Amino acid sequence: MTVINTIAEEGPIAEAEALNDKLAGLDLAGRLSLVSGLGGRVVFTTSLGIEDQVISAEIGTHRLPIDVATLQTGRLFAETLSLITETESQYDIKIQRYEPEKADIDAYAAQYGLNGFYESVEARHACCGVRKLKPLARALEGATIWITGLRRGQSANRAETPFAEYDAERHLLKVNPLADWDLEAIKAFVSDNGVPVNPLHARGYPSIGCEPCTRAIKPGEPERAGRWWWEQDETRECGLHVAEEAAVIAAQ
Repeated sequence: MTVINTIAEEGPIAEAEALNDKLAGLDLAGRLSLVSGLGGRVVFTTSLGIEDQVISAEIGTHRLPIDVATLQTGRLFAETLSLITETESQYDIKIQRYEPEKADIDAYAAQYGLNGFYESVEARHACCGVRKLKPLARALEGATIWITGLRRGQSANRAETPFAEYDAERHLLKVNPLADWDLEAIKAFVSDNGVPVNPLHARGYPSIGCEPCTRAIKPGEPERAGRWWWEQDETRECGLHVAEEAAVIAAQ
């Protein structure tokens, strides 16, 4: 990073730190309300997991001016696809679908094979790049704030998740309003408020991604152990929230 870029980023970083402190003292509705009133385009990206359903419920219930988007990768579980329409209906919101480009899928299949992600970390990152990172870039186009369902308890890799941070790669504020919520608090909110959730959660899938890349977890395993389970790296991510070099390259 050049000296000029470092100076230019000091403002957004300080803004994120100040916002982080403000959000810490608010409940979820307050956090989302504050963020939605900051101006600019605010986008919440949902994977339809139980955490994200809590945020969608609050956005819909309080009629907050937040765009809701999902990455319809082409390999999602049928249960996830059904939940998209159920959530839209229950909360009277529109969940914008962002799909991968056919040319990108064809190019990936030609190089690695359609399911080549099982063969190497490089191939898996490339698949995530095509099916998730490039659609995410379109979903966040023109956004000033990106809201996610990240929680500190999801994995060791996310243990230090702040309420707000500056995403230097995408040049926007990234807000994680559930950062301090544990899974029991999430489940209690869902139960108390009749929030629709993916039935796969009840079958041992606490974290749900693409069908070929997700399995149920075993007793005692971390929440995200079922994601890309054939890889040995316990901090594995797709690149949406961790700038893994291979995934970033694949998304360019």
